[in-house]
Amino acid sequence: MEHYLLVRILHGAPGILLLLGLIAHAVMLFKAQRAGDAAVLARKLRVTLLYSLPAFAVLALSLPLTGWWLVDNVGWPLGQTWLLLGSILYAVLMLLGLLLAGRLAAWRALGDAPAPTALGRLCLIYAVLILVLLIAIMALMGAKPA
Repeated sequence: MEHYLLVRILHGAPGILLLLGLIAHAVMLFKAQRAGDAAVLARKLRVTLLYSLPAFAVLALSLPLTGWWLVDNVGWPLGQTWLLLGSILYAVLMLLGLLLAGRLAAWRALGDAPAPTALGRLCLIYAVLILVLLIAIMALMGAKPA
């Protein structure tokens, strides 16, 4: 229990960084697509796929580990309803993250050609669903019994 504050920080910081990073990248890619400069968009997509997505994956994969450590330190059983629901939402979040990474890779493979409208919309839908799920998980974890 003596490490409780440290574990809370180690668990909360990646969640906040993940949320802020996803919002920043969504805005960045949206602005690049709106500008219509295919070279700028291709460069931003390349940087996103090479650096940002692996960093986001590390942040996202650290959440279950630090969450388990946090719950274990407090002594809560892992079968609590809010924890099980959060785990299910997290699994769906990871699936959508993989789908988004695949769609971004397909978009990047087009090179300097503009992305088809359906591909851009699908990426946007995945990104919005990821943000909604991340916020729902954070709300669920914040509403847990004290």
